[in-house]
Amino acid sequence: MTLFNTENTWAFVFGLLGNVISFAVFLSPVPTFYRIWKKKTTEGFQSIPYVVALFSATLWLYYATQKKDVFLLVTINAFGCFIETIYISMFLAYAPKPARMLTVKILLLMNFGGFCLILLLCQLLLKGATRAKIIGGICVGFSVCVFAAPLSIIRTVIKTRSVEYMPFSLSLTLTISAIIWFLYGLALKDIYVAFPNVLGFALGALQMILYVVYKYCKTSPHPHLGEKEVEAAKLPEVVTLDMLKLGAVASPDPGHVVRQCNKCTCGNDRRVAEIEDGRQTPRNSSSAAAT
Repeated sequence: MTLFNTENTWAFVFGLLGNVISFAVFLSPVPTFYRIWKKKTTEGFQSIPYVVALFSATLWLYYATQKKDVFLLVTINAFGCFIETIYISMFLAYAPKPARMLTVKILLLMNFGGFCLILLLCQLLLKGATRAKIIGGICVGFSVCVFAAPLSIIRTVIKTRSVEYMPFSLSLTLTISAIIWFLYGLALKDIYVAFPNVLGFALGALQMILYVVYKYCKTSPHPHLGEKEVEAAKLPEVVTLDMLKLGAVASPDPGHVVRQCNKCTCGNDRRVAEIEDGRQTPRNSSSAAAT
């Protein structure tokens, strides 16, 4: 099986660019895990994004072994499996017992059990091109399901009218990554590589549009927003999983979010209520009466 072929120049160029961008995306959680290592605690961070990213990279790596001339698809997903394993190992080392046990259960159920089941069924029941198509379909289906995370971020931004939870740089990087991998799929005439990134590009573009719309919006959350929804929006684990590979996480500083949300506006709220009830008293009169 030929993995590397430079005869398809455009596939080589787009694959190389995709590797560079995706390497950066995979390394984006490094500051988070440096913080975990330094403080010897995982704080409020979750392991699910990294476990899902590892499963996604594993599936795509298995798919790449069934194809020809996809060496650059192998390199990025092999690196993804390596770096996500390091992240998960660090999480398990410093996480409290309940979070550690949950992570182990998910790893055993999805990453080990799920992947082994897919591997055995495909190897025993399928052959040749049919096997590649089935594995490709599984990869596409899983990638589409992963897009539920960016949709939840978009919902939070709209309801809170704040881009606090959606860094523009990460949205831009993932959008560019989706475009590059889509072009790579087109160059290879591989619909399973190209298709997920169409949706990835659409969601990335939507995130950037929302960022521009709400960037300078200083209004408070929608008056009809329920208390539970506001509380849920305060401390989200902002997860952005890349379209093909691939996953990365951007987790805001919980303390930073809390400090912004706790800004006191009690005086303003009281004055507004008095104005609405027609009970506002001029300050000078109040002072004179007090003396």
